[in-house]
Amino acid sequence: MAAPRIIYLHGFCSSPASWKARLLAEFLAVAGLADRFSCPVLSHVPRAAIATVEALLDSDDAPTTLVGSSLGGYYAAWLAERRDLNAVLINPAVMAPSLLEGLLGTHVNYTSGRRFEFGAEHVEQLRALDTPLITPSHYLLMVETGDEVLDYRHAVERFAGCRQIVVEGGDHSFTRFPDFVPQIIEFCGLQS
Repeated sequence: MAAPRIIYLHGFCSSPASWKARLLAEFLAVAGLADRFSCPVLSHVPRAAIATVEALLDSDDAPTTLVGSSLGGYYAAWLAERRDLNAVLINPAVMAPSLLEGLLGTHVNYTSGRRFEFGAEHVEQLRALDTPLITPSHYLLMVETGDEVLDYRHAVERFAGCRQIVVEGGDHSFTRFPDFVPQIIEFCGLQS
């Protein structure tokens, strides 16, 4: 059987250059596990983002854990249930359709500077990815109570029964991420 791998799903307006994705990649590289990590560029179009991840999942039969941040966490939950995978959810956007419905219009990717339009059709695509039932044993939820974008309590409630790490303070970026990388690696079944 192939060694486990991690696929990191970045958030809205983000990219593989996000600090959490880079830190996780660097940690795995130092441990000699660089080849067990990938972080695809996700389109702002939800259907296209999901297709990208599904193609990556289909390219290798290795046991895979998804690590999703914010909107990437929303995608990770849908994919975890659909594909019977484990997922680490970091400040996940559990109410992504209603959150992003209030953000229709032109956006700029934080790292690439690329402009894009996010429209009502994209919100409808997000609604189609709602995950009404979850398998608690599949998840590690990580939230910070100081998240200024999302109310962390929605994620705690939505993923009740799952392994949870609730950290006081912080913000939407999950400031304490470096402290928990070893736990993420362990949850994903990757040991150096």
